[in-house]
Amino acid sequence: MYTQGLDQKSPKKERSRTVEPEARLAAFQATVDAEEKIEPKDWMPEAYRRTLVRQISQHAHSEIIGMQPEGNWLTRAPSLKRKAILIAKVQDEAGHGHYLYSAAETLGTSRDEMFADLISGKAKYSSIFNYPTLTWADIGAIGWLVDGAAIMNQVPLCRCSYGPYARAMVRICKEESFHQRQGFDIMVALSKGTAEQKAMAQDALNRWWWPSLMMFGPSDNESKHSAQSMAWKIKRFSNDELRQKFVDVTVPQAEFLGLKVPDDDLVLDEESGHYQFGKIDWQEFMDVLAGNGPCNRQRIEVRRKAQDDGAWVRDAARAHAAKQSAKAA
Repeated sequence: MYTQGLDQKSPKKERSRTVEPEARLAAFQATVDAEEKIEPKDWMPEAYRRTLVRQISQHAHSEIIGMQPEGNWLTRAPSLKRKAILIAKVQDEAGHGHYLYSAAETLGTSRDEMFADLISGKAKYSSIFNYPTLTWADIGAIGWLVDGAAIMNQVPLCRCSYGPYARAMVRICKEESFHQRQGFDIMVALSKGTAEQKAMAQDALNRWWWPSLMMFGPSDNESKHSAQSMAWKIKRFSNDELRQKFVDVTVPQAEFLGLKVPDDDLVLDEESGHYQFGKIDWQEFMDVLAGNGPCNRQRIEVRRKAQDDGAWVRDAARAHAAKQSAKAA
């Protein structure tokens, strides 16, 4: 769901750099500029490959880790209908993670490597999932704000220059649209409910607004990889452009709900048609990304335990595959 990791340094040791022929680099860029897809067996610059592995794997990690804060409410959803919808959503997130791991594998990295980097803490995932879900309204806020921000990020990825990633994103974006509507529906119900329920919705908005803006990654002048990724057409819009689009779309939705965005500096610029908003606390972003958020250790520990507890299933599957292969031989 989430791609801010594109702006972080790769946690893996980079492959030894080779001098790549200028003619090949020029031909590659010409293919990209012509809006043609790069496929797994096509030649590509090593830096392009590394960038994609970093972005796609961290995107996959975010989907898998993102199941946890919502999974926290599967047994406590307020109705059977809400529970069924939330179960479907969490299942979707698992599917997204696997689509993305598969896309990353086409670039020559194994799923085992990616999992190992995640549970060791080497790999990054979206900082948004290191915040706790304290009330049912948080599930609404995640769908409305977090998945809304994800859609802003991900719809342009359907036109990514790397074919497997672009094709995976088509289905993912369709399902994310459902997730965003599910979250907004929860916020509508709470906002139209009792005074206590509306206060719960406002509290969730207060806590999730700024982390949602951070999801788009550092400002353009601080983003290390954004310009090159846009030249390669991995990204289509800069971090600040996407963040502005998200604010412009989301503030009227908050007004429809009768909720107040927690930003005293928020104002509509009549001339540009864009909302001007306050300064983001980037130190908080960096602290959470560095592993010091409210739930960082918990998220990784849960993932590590799931990996360990599932070892016997993987061993059994390998043994069965080996047995069947031996029979066939």
